[in-house]
Amino acid sequence: MARLIYSMLMSLDGYIADRHVSFDWAEPDEEVHTFVNQVERGTGTYLYGRRMYEVMRAWGILGTDRDPGFIREFGEMWRAAEKVVYSTSLSTVSTARTRLARAFTPEAISSMKAGADRDISIGGPTLAAEAFKAGLVDVCHFFVSPIMVGDGTRAFPAGVRQDLSFQDERRFGNGMVYLHYRFARSQAA
Repeated sequence: MARLIYSMLMSLDGYIADRHVSFDWAEPDEEVHTFVNQVERGTGTYLYGRRMYEVMRAWGILGTDRDPGFIREFGEMWRAAEKVVYSTSLSTVSTARTRLARAFTPEAISSMKAGADRDISIGGPTLAAEAFKAGLVDVCHFFVSPIMVGDGTRAFPAGVRQDLSFQDERRFGNGMVYLHYRFARSQAA
């Protein structure tokens, strides 16, 4: 059975983008990106909301022979993975191994988890909020940037309380910190 993983770059005060929808402050350097690659290596499927997909679809062409090895590696992993985009406004998707879904349903995600042999990553706080509310998220990987942005797109949904169990941490030279948690109800690490 696959785990559903929420992995996010965020500010110290819990935002994935500031009020101007900028997240340039969260761009990982080589050390962080190489570690992200290690964390993401077990992912077989990415679930995205429309906005997160629009950001991530650049990986359909990034990571060519001209790019550094850590960029190439992530691009290859991303292109090899299945992707599901949840959107009512998109009419098509533009990347390989990607399908469009109109509605997020907890039953479909539970079935996907039960039938998958590789982990499933959920990206984008709006879509992830649905999974949090349904109690489907097993593991969280947070990459916290040493910045407070004050306002913007929150990484977590309002009104959801869940206990987490600390698993691991790592500090990086650029001041970013990695935090790994699993949900107390889950045995997934």
